[in-house]
Amino acid sequence: MDINFNKNEDYNKLQLAELKKKLLTVYKGGGDAKIEKHKAKGKLTARERIDYLLDENCNSIEIGAFVGENMYKEHGGCPSGGVIVKIGYIKNKQCIVVANDATVKAGAWFPITAKKNLRAQEISIENKIPIIYLVDSAGVYLPMQDEIFPDKEHFGRIFRNNAIMSSMGITQISAVMGSCVAGGAYLPIMSDEAMIVDKTASIFLAGSYLVKAAIGESIDNETLGGATTHCEISGVTDYKASDDKDALDKIKNIVDKIGDFDKAGFNREESSEPIKNPEELFGILPKTRTDQYETKEIIERIVDNSEFEEYKKDYGKTIICAYARIDGWAVGIVANQRKVVKNGKKEMQFGGVIYSDSADKATRFIANCNQKKIPLVFLQDVTGFMVGSKSEHGGIIKDGAKMVNAVSNSVVPKFTIITGNSYGAGNYAMCGKAYDPRLIVAWPSARLAVMGGAQAAKVLLQIEKATLKKKGEEITKEKEQEILASIQKKYDAQTSPYYAAARLWTDAVINPLDTRKWISMGIEAANHAPIEKQFNLGIIQV
Repeated sequence: MDINFNKNEDYNKLQLAELKKKLLTVYKGGGDAKIEKHKAKGKLTARERIDYLLDENCNSIEIGAFVGENMYKEHGGCPSGGVIVKIGYIKNKQCIVVANDATVKAGAWFPITAKKNLRAQEISIENKIPIIYLVDSAGVYLPMQDEIFPDKEHFGRIFRNNAIMSSMGITQISAVMGSCVAGGAYLPIMSDEAMIVDKTASIFLAGSYLVKAAIGESIDNETLGGATTHCEISGVTDYKASDDKDALDKIKNIVDKIGDFDKAGFNREESSEPIKNPEELFGILPKTRTDQYETKEIIERIVDNSEFEEYKKDYGKTIICAYARIDGWAVGIVANQRKVVKNGKKEMQFGGVIYSDSADKATRFIANCNQKKIPLVFLQDVTGFMVGSKSEHGGIIKDGAKMVNAVSNSVVPKFTIITGNSYGAGNYAMCGKAYDPRLIVAWPSARLAVMGGAQAAKVLLQIEKATLKKKGEEITKEKEQEILASIQKKYDAQTSPYYAAARLWTDAVINPLDTRKWISMGIEAANHAPIEKQFNLGIIQV
């Protein structure tokens, strides 16, 4: 190991420590005082509910832990979007669980809460896996109702999805474990089966105060919409639970009886750990995002036995295409090569840049994986497509369009891991969020933006200087450096993986050592949904 390896390792492990520190804060939801108040009511927290529901010592992955980070500051913040979403196992059956966090604004729905709930339903729909709702919410956050109520991807879409999912035969089970009010009351009742916890939970379209104001009727909330009312009088709920654990036990018993599912039939053999030490990822990945490294060394520490079969090895070298296995699952890997390479007698090429030949190779490989029903894994560290007259004359736009077409029309499940840069159209071609990866996650080293920070800052500086000159202001060297530093700081903040995760552009920021788990559980989920469409590229310019 050389000195650079050690420097990289120190830096990347510090990045990992920062990730773990941030997660510890996120796990506290609304904070210690709110948690204490919540538990004083005899209730488990959202995270405790999920932990109790999932099988002991089973693998699980959390979707959107950083959702809402540093957003809505004027409203007191919204950690994790006020809702916890995990994929795990209940009675050995893979499920997705959605639990309102009542320690965050009483579980009220912010705009990002709706987006996160819709993402959970999207995962359930795409993979046809059961979804469990643990409801404890005060409903829409009224100060922001105009951003959450009426549009297509707002609050109402949740209930539309409930109906669609039911028609698809996707199991939906709800447990009302606290407040469930107004429009939100439809979610558990549009599920297949619903239960309610006695004395601590209630369901109604309008609470006692609103009923009094609207029609003059005086009634308490328990009589209006408590467990006894809905289990014995209205018939709205199917089961009455004595406490949180009793409700969760009832869910376990129901899930335990679900029959087997039709499988997509993705190839899997017995899993093998990588021969090359995955811990070495921290030393291989460079500290600086512009530095070169050998992407194949990353792949060797992710795939079974550190083995892969490279496709068109000596052609289009800035993208690596390879067949491999991850936790036993057969996969096709499409990865940006960050080491500067030479193609035959051609001039030196830029690492991480997509050239025409690389795009052509990737398009063919993606088509092959679709033909063979092999899930695709994209390892993104891409600075974009090659520019300049030579590339334009060579048809880079045409070849790039072919690759985007193949990614868009792919019918096998896709999984995207952003290990480094994710810039511009490179993000699109390498299966960014807009291209429907089943799961998309980032390492702490990731950067997402329309272009690199240095280039963007210089462009923005020119615009700012022109604006100031029009106003007659003199731009000194000192002033120019001050403006540049300000722009760079703001731009760097916006390219952070946490900024992306807060807005659900990615599903998570993960420890690189968890990459295999995310891909494996993702393919396992996808195996619940047989492929019903044929791969068809449509019209492309060859």
